[in-house]
Amino acid sequence: MSRIGNAKIVLPAGVTVDFKNNTITVKGPKGTLTQAYDPIITPSVEGNVVSFTRANDLGPTKAKHGLYRALTNSMVKGVTEGYKKGLVVNGVGWKVAKQGKKVVMSVGFSHPVEIEEEDGITLDCPTANDIVVSGIDKDKVGQFAAKVRSIREPEPYHGYGIRYSDEVIERKVGKAAGAKG
Repeated sequence: MSRIGNAKIVLPAGVTVDFKNNTITVKGPKGTLTQAYDPIITPSVEGNVVSFTRANDLGPTKAKHGLYRALTNSMVKGVTEGYKKGLVVNGVGWKVAKQGKKVVMSVGFSHPVEIEEEDGITLDCPTANDIVVSGIDKDKVGQFAAKVRSIREPEPYHGYGIRYSDEVIERKVGKAAGAKG
């Protein structure tokens, strides 16, 4: 039995959910999100509670049952609270600064690297070494943060690079420190 799929979603005030043409539409104070769904899963709204039922108990159907419930829950959270992903830039002389709708990064290259905001994504630089990616779509926020991190992935010897704020880089001992003569 799918435990996640059977859980109900309680809608906060100001959030509406519509199901038409195999598409879930969630509208809230921060915006609107849509997601297509398989017709083998049947969503329903009763008052301020959204629930999902499945047509059969086959493995792939159970997986989709939990999937669409989780996606809808993420959309509800996104249009009410939004999502944020923090990045930390670590390196000698490395810094970031916001200029208009783009972030200019000095991360050890011979040239500054510029990243522009995309639709639904907002960038902020609270300090010279921090970047905050925010938006209402959890998938877009995570994908954009991964794109920024891939510019200069953290290396394990000195810890230089762009890492997530909650990421722990396991440090390695260099060959000079490990060699005993």
